[in-house]
Amino acid sequence: MSQNHIRIFDTTLRDGEQTPGVALTPEDKLTIAKQLDKLGVDVIEAGFPIASKGEVEAVRLIVKEGLKAEICGLARTTKEDIDAALKCDVDSVHVFIATSQLHLKHKLRLTKEEVLEKISRWVEYTKSHGVTVEFSAEDATRTEIPFLVEAYRRAVEAGADRINVPDTVGVMTPKRMGLLIGEIKKHVKVPISVHCHNDFGLAVANSLAGVEAGATQVHVTVNGIGERAGNASLEEVVMALYSLYREKVKIKTNLIYETSKLVSKLTGVMIPPNKPIVGENAFAHESGIHTRGVVEMPLTYEPITPELVGRKSILVAGKHAGTHGLKKEIEELGFKPTEEQLKQILQKVKEFGDQGKLVTTTDLISIASLICGKTVEKPKIVDLKDLTVVTGSGVIPTASVKLILEGKEYVSSETGVGPVDAAIKAIQKITDRLINVRLKEFRLEALTGGSDAVAEVVVKVEDADGKIVSARAAKPDIVLASVEAMINGLNRLLQLKAKA
Repeated sequence: MSQNHIRIFDTTLRDGEQTPGVALTPEDKLTIAKQLDKLGVDVIEAGFPIASKGEVEAVRLIVKEGLKAEICGLARTTKEDIDAALKCDVDSVHVFIATSQLHLKHKLRLTKEEVLEKISRWVEYTKSHGVTVEFSAEDATRTEIPFLVEAYRRAVEAGADRINVPDTVGVMTPKRMGLLIGEIKKHVKVPISVHCHNDFGLAVANSLAGVEAGATQVHVTVNGIGERAGNASLEEVVMALYSLYREKVKIKTNLIYETSKLVSKLTGVMIPPNKPIVGENAFAHESGIHTRGVVEMPLTYEPITPELVGRKSILVAGKHAGTHGLKKEIEELGFKPTEEQLKQILQKVKEFGDQGKLVTTTDLISIASLICGKTVEKPKIVDLKDLTVVTGSGVIPTASVKLILEGKEYVSSETGVGPVDAAIKAIQKITDRLINVRLKEFRLEALTGGSDAVAEVVVKVEDADGKIVSARAAKPDIVLASVEAMINGLNRLLQLKAKA
């Protein structure tokens, strides 16, 4: 088990799928596993085979794919669990049993000696089948240290290749985690993993503290998904190890963002805008002081280059904007304003912000066109010709759209959770061949009162390259306003793509 890097054990497909409301199909799991392998993780915990037939199918699919990563299956210390994992032909089995007095008394109803006997018996049984064995003492961080050390010692004697220290309910602090790993390391001479939960927001910090104390493998999930408050986030742990600790990892960091987006899409768990590394605002700047610094030298307000993780810097036009950032953004849109015109544009942008409005890309084009006396808008690449929606009680919302795309007519129908969702899906179905776009944000506001209120819709859309634009539309019909805003955003992205 010699190694020259910190190993990344990814449990997105097992612990991550335990996120409330998340259920992945075997095909979804295979898609994510292939992306994780492409990313460069060392171990993929593919699932908990005893849990269901679907779990068995998913794990077997992943094993048959012949990925470079070690494929692992989870099992309790029972013959049925271990055999279920072994039958999937996994490379390794992650065997676990709880060791805290709380779990022994209220969940397992076992004595300490009975737990130790199970560890010895079933770790040895698993190892006898020629697989790598990782042993976890569930709720390790609430277990008396002498008993915890004895549990790990028994596992190693029985053949465990590495041991894992789970902070099952996220109660550790970095200092205590470091001390615990240091103590275990005195008695256990196999590689140590850490598996931290985020109940107090310390999962990443505790994982790093574990590495500082001698752990050589970290359990993580993409986007930090998992039960309750989630697990240690892959992107945060990896980038901290790489950039702050200067530790070697096998991860291809430029693929982090696309992996994050894929997992978000397939699990349905949205990424918070302020999430480190992969959140929409992680490399976004609005403040005039900040944007000036970023324009001159990005590292003034960015700890790493966004390209390192597959991102780009974003300069946001808003009430805190300054001339340097705004000038760069305006020039990228095709305008060449004078100093006086730039001041006028900045004033209009700040007025928008003071009214509590987001300044979209299309708003900025309109403002600049008005002040500069020039339009840079090109003919629409995508245009709406017809829209029909069907919705109501007991009816699955369905939308049919007819678009003019590069001069040709295309028709598509889709269902959704509502008429807006159905209409946007139908548009994406047609336009995907030109540009793969994801709707990142949808905002709806009523501009006037009454049942005939004019609805204003603001959307943010992102293409496969991470380019984000925002667009606005206002109409009395919410669905039409949503569709128009989406098409405005699509056109802007396509125009930028053509320009590039």
